[in-house]
Amino acid sequence: MNHAPFAILAWARTPVAPVGGALSRCQPHDLAAPLLARLLADSGLPASAVDAVVLGNALGAGGNPARMLALAAGLPECTPAMTVDTQCCAGLDAITHACGLLALGQAQVVVAGGAEAWSRAPLRHHRPLAPGDAPVPYERPAFAPWPERDPDMLQAAAEWARRHGVTRAAQDAWAVQSHARAAAAQGAMAGEIVPLHGLAHDAYPRARLAAARMPVVAGEGACAIGAAAVSPKADGAALLLLATRAACARLGLRPRALWHGGVSVGGAPEAPMLCAAQAARAAQARSGWALSELDALELHDAFAAQGIAFCDELGLPPGAINRQGGGLARGHPIGASGAIALVRVLAQLQGEARGMACIAGAGGLGAAAWVSAT
Repeated sequence: MNHAPFAILAWARTPVAPVGGALSRCQPHDLAAPLLARLLADSGLPASAVDAVVLGNALGAGGNPARMLALAAGLPECTPAMTVDTQCCAGLDAITHACGLLALGQAQVVVAGGAEAWSRAPLRHHRPLAPGDAPVPYERPAFAPWPERDPDMLQAAAEWARRHGVTRAAQDAWAVQSHARAAAAQGAMAGEIVPLHGLAHDAYPRARLAAARMPVVAGEGACAIGAAAVSPKADGAALLLLATRAACARLGLRPRALWHGGVSVGGAPEAPMLCAAQAARAAQARSGWALSELDALELHDAFAAQGIAFCDELGLPPGAINRQGGGLARGHPIGASGAIALVRVLAQLQGEARGMACIAGAGGLGAAAWVSAT
């Protein structure tokens, strides 16, 4: 059996665009296929070298987007492909599952990550129970079997803010800083992004954000959540190319970074956003790496309240995470967000640097992965 660390040969992501924007006509495989082509070009590998594709996707409503990607990207028809759906955690979980294939000897070279075409997500309806009844449309499925423990995630964030006295002013300040950081780092991110449909950078960040002028979207009073403090619905994708040490030796490949491990955890379904901190704790315990000493720590903060909670729970200063802006300033392509966070970590590592990506998912799930430069 092979053991970590595994070689990370290449990584890439699309720009992230809000729903209805530049990427709105793309299906998941349309977003991810150019990334796979970039990974092969950067590594010098032929398509036939890829043993498996594992892709996170949350909104495709069935099918197998990973297989669509493998075929659209020109991989051999014999290449197996599987799709992972753990909602927001799917992209990061897909990478960990792909490394499981490497560890078990079922593959030596894998492509893994996430792709979400929220703009093209199918319209959802519950099938009627009785003849003559109309189908009932719904926005999201249930994530817990008990309705009282399955709140809307935005409402759950608002309830946490109310209970902990996190004001709208504090949330808006977090959002403003995230946007400013992302806007300032736009040039630094160019190397990790594969331009698509005329878009070469994340579309959402703005250097000046008038958060206080945006409407309240959840909660009320001093701790209400404003629109600026929520990561918008978005389209995007991110992929990694990984290999075993034996494959690197056989193919003459030199790793650009190393994947050391990943974790998936479960928590209270009524407080899903807190599971990212639980995943970070588990990753810290397994890796032995102190969070405060990491060179890059990325949290996909779907809400400003989540970023604040993450730092409070782990005793970290706000400047310790998302130093070039987070998911709040990019947007949230659900099944791709965790993989994008990991690409963001990798793009910031140099020398002997170490980093970690963390994310929480609907239903009370959390995921994290830790990597290092070579």
